[in-house]
Amino acid sequence: MDLTTHTPSGTPGTLDEALERLHTFGPERGGWLSNHAPMAVEALVRHGQAPGVHRWLDHYRNRLEDMPDTAAEVTPDNWREALGDPRRIADWTVHFARETAGRPWRGVLAEWWPRLLPGIAAGATHPVIRVGHSVRTLLEGPETAPRVTELAHALGYWAARHQPLPPLSSLGPAADAATALDAVAPVPDQNGGIRDRLGQLTAFPQWPARSVTGPDDARARLAELVRAATHRYAAYGYGEPFMLVHAATAPNAVLRTLPALPRELWAPSLEAAWAASAAVIAAYSPARPAERAAAPGGLSPEEVFAQAAAHGDDHTIKFTDTALDVGDATALAAALQSVALNPPVF
Repeated sequence: MDLTTHTPSGTPGTLDEALERLHTFGPERGGWLSNHAPMAVEALVRHGQAPGVHRWLDHYRNRLEDMPDTAAEVTPDNWREALGDPRRIADWTVHFARETAGRPWRGVLAEWWPRLLPGIAAGATHPVIRVGHSVRTLLEGPETAPRVTELAHALGYWAARHQPLPPLSSLGPAADAATALDAVAPVPDQNGGIRDRLGQLTAFPQWPARSVTGPDDARARLAELVRAATHRYAAYGYGEPFMLVHAATAPNAVLRTLPALPRELWAPSLEAAWAASAAVIAAYSPARPAERAAAPGGLSPEEVFAQAAAHGDDHTIKFTDTALDVGDATALAAALQSVALNPPVF
């Protein structure tokens, strides 16, 4: 089912070409595994790896499934009953394609962000990560039709997989984000899929320990969380190399989206991002750290990302993209750790 017909063809360019290739496919395969391609190709293009994007997509093609058929239209009157119904992925995608064709994408995002934010754990946080990559392209480049359509696909995926966390009580306050992540207790049974693991959550440390003083403070605390989660991967990533990257990439997706949102949404965005990061840590983190990965040995950020691109794994590419946003030596070491831990594609 081709959903790109809701917007006119975009201008040429590797990213637009790649997105147009991808928009005939659904956001999942095998019933629940996420399609990482739109996020990975955005990161590849951003970091100078555009010449290899179509080769990467050719290799990834066997992981893609067609967009499912639509069932019933999502409307202003019935959207609540369709929220969180993965059978309605195509219906939601059509809805957001129609919304973003009819009015500015920022308005659509501002309306739906607070509705979707309580379900940030949806699809193991992949939908919000996809939104973050999409918004970055729209904020930093031309608002072409394929890039706006990509936002529609990302929001549609999030709405269809919307999954609130169980009610959580608050543990003692933590002085900083790194301490808070270290204080997150693993769920009792770290087996099964993420939905089984998230159902065991009962309480998180209180972080930030003090009230957020305003939007700029919320943004600063969110950047602190992204940095702490990225650094943590260098010592704990071995426990579940694929899944633990999301403890960093999910809050970073929120951080990337903040500039497109009304400032009054920044503080609740921090709260949701903390919950998402802590949930991934609880679901997958081992109890004890390994020896931290070595420093990158003089490699530049561009050289570290080139290693991730040559490695080819989608999680590795996306995590390295976040590590470059953090930008310090520990973050780059964590990125190299993801290269070492995850199986290479090429």
